[in-house]
Amino acid sequence: MTDPLTAAILVVVEGITEFLPVSSTGHLLITERLMFGANKPPWVDDLFNVVIQTGAVLAVIPLFHRRFHQFIFNWREKKVRDYFLKIVLGFLITGIGGFIMVKKGFILPEELRPVAIALFVGGVLFLVVERWLAGRDRGQEKDRGDLSCVTWTIAIAVGIGQLIAARYPGASRSGTTIIFALVLGLGRPLATEYSFLVSIPTMLAAGGYKIWEAFHHRIAGAPPENWHMVILATVIAAVVSFIAVKWLLRYVQTHTFNAFGWYRILVGTGLFVAYAMHAI
Repeated sequence: MTDPLTAAILVVVEGITEFLPVSSTGHLLITERLMFGANKPPWVDDLFNVVIQTGAVLAVIPLFHRRFHQFIFNWREKKVRDYFLKIVLGFLITGIGGFIMVKKGFILPEELRPVAIALFVGGVLFLVVERWLAGRDRGQEKDRGDLSCVTWTIAIAVGIGQLIAARYPGASRSGTTIIFALVLGLGRPLATEYSFLVSIPTMLAAGGYKIWEAFHHRIAGAPPENWHMVILATVIAAVVSFIAVKWLLRYVQTHTFNAFGWYRILVGTGLFVAYAMHAI
């Protein structure tokens, strides 16, 4: 299999799963294991994965152009200003926590067993939370557009949720943060929006840091980065993610997250079975 075709497969997987609450990191690890076994090519590294994630995140911006318009032109409105500051708070919690993790030498594990556990547990949590929400006496859409429903507590919880997802591959950044937001009272559309908006500065900062490291702290003897492939992959990831996010934003208007919960349970169970059969 040629590197361009290999890269295209990885990018499509990343673009589809980055914002769906199923864990893009987990799906990339699964795909890499199926394609390469234990011998990944040198260009499939942290820089490649983080930068294509950055491309996927850029796809969010045009989909929320009205919200960004509010941030720029309606800054004096308290709801708009507070909402923006809550996005900043969620990002700062993740950024500071992530910086500490990096300085402590944290390296994302590449074993699939923790991915299987995180996918399965996250799937069960989605089903439990949705069942709990179904029993609550509140309308799903009551918070649409009401930015004040995003509290400072939710902002803190989402920041922590992003750190949990960074620590445990398979947890899913969007999945973890959306679950926290739902439990704390947000409806699905606003919980999804806020989760996505907080991810923008988070992933752009992560991608920028990786690029800076690649230029300033290059490992001696490491092969040169294939920047043409990285850039092309980033663009493709953005296009695929744009389509996936646009679909998801419409989906959550009228659907629960139960389908994603069952999907995560199915994939997690499949990984457990594969381990038991020594297939991976």
